[in-house]
Amino acid sequence: YSVGILDADIHGPCVPKMLGMEGQRLRVGPVGAFPAVGPLGMNVVSMEFLLGSKEVPVIWRGPLKMIAIRQFLSEIAWGDLDYLLIDLPPGTGDEPLSVMQLLPEMDGVVIVTIPSEVSQIVVGKAITFSRQLEVPVIGIIENMSGFVCPECGAETNIFKTGGGKKISEELEVPFLGRIPLDPRICEDSDRGLPFILEHSDSPAAEAFMEIVEKIEAYIKEKDKLKRQPPDASNNK
Repeated sequence: YSVGILDADIHGPCVPKMLGMEGQRLRVGPVGAFPAVGPLGMNVVSMEFLLGSKEVPVIWRGPLKMIAIRQFLSEIAWGDLDYLLIDLPPGTGDEPLSVMQLLPEMDGVVIVTIPSEVSQIVVGKAITFSRQLEVPVIGIIENMSGFVCPECGAETNIFKTGGGKKISEELEVPFLGRIPLDPRICEDSDRGLPFILEHSDSPAAEAFMEIVEKIEAYIKEKDKLKRQPPDASNNK
């Protein structure tokens, strides 16, 4: 697949760090700006690429953030993508609102939670927010869900577990899966290495891939429905 990633967390862009792309810049050509190229050929755009250093803050109000996101979407030469993934900060603020207003026909959103009830409150608001803007919710992922010992494989629920599954049932949203804690995820992210390639046989990597397969199946089914001709009975 040809994949693009837009890091739309204007105030805290961290995708370049996690992909080992710190210090890169957007390329500029006659037809506009081009994304930086990351691991596995992914096209990546982030506010981080426009800042002088990682210590420089972005002190902007809502209108400026919406302008930036609009430019990232419309003035970047993304190329012919199969998927555009947009990383958003938590909550229902300017960034998610801007993206949903600018891309009203997006395939949907994936909401990530942790097992705590506090996180579930925020997730509930995000789901209601998406529904009010008529954006489909593809599903919920529960992150940091139990710790799997890399030595013996035993699982320990350091935090509570089952919160993502619970709220998905309460709000009638698909539950995509749970990702266990693995210290190597943090280590690889800090080093800018893809965890699922470095530790493909780990329970966390397997959980990631199962979730990806569910999202891929959702997108394919949605595309299939789009291509179907209208029911003749609806044209009477």
